[in-house]
Amino acid sequence: MSTSILIIAHAPLAHALRECALHVFADCGDSVAALDVQPSAAPEASLAQARSLLEQLGTHSTLVLTDLFGATPCNIAQRLVDGVGSRLVAGVNLPMLLRAVSYRAEPLDAVVTRAVVGGTQGVMQVAIAAPQNQTRRNSHDQDPHDHQQ
Repeated sequence: MSTSILIIAHAPLAHALRECALHVFADCGDSVAALDVQPSAAPEASLAQARSLLEQLGTHSTLVLTDLFGATPCNIAQRLVDGVGSRLVAGVNLPMLLRAVSYRAEPLDAVVTRAVVGGTQGVMQVAIAAPQNQTRRNSHDQDPHDHQQ
């Protein structure tokens, strides 16, 4: 049994994350759905859309990912998730989603754990260094008309 994934986030984040997942895992379209919560949408209408998407996914095991704990998309997701056949994780990012998609064949509890670890490990400070085999410019070597970045 496969775990499906429903992303509920502020517009346009949910669909953008789904498109990124499809870019990496072209075969995940049937198991990943997205609901962009519009600023003008009534929460009840968004909840009805979320229920419809959950039903369309058609699995007994769903991981719901949302962007920001305490915000409207998360509040909608909390009303949707039952804690048995579906679980909710807030703070979605692309590493989290890709980890969940790549392990969606595992049981729901394992997918939740892998998603949280993937999301956490995907956040890191990256050291800035000169590109390989190139030297940094000296401050006196700057061309004021060079705007290339």
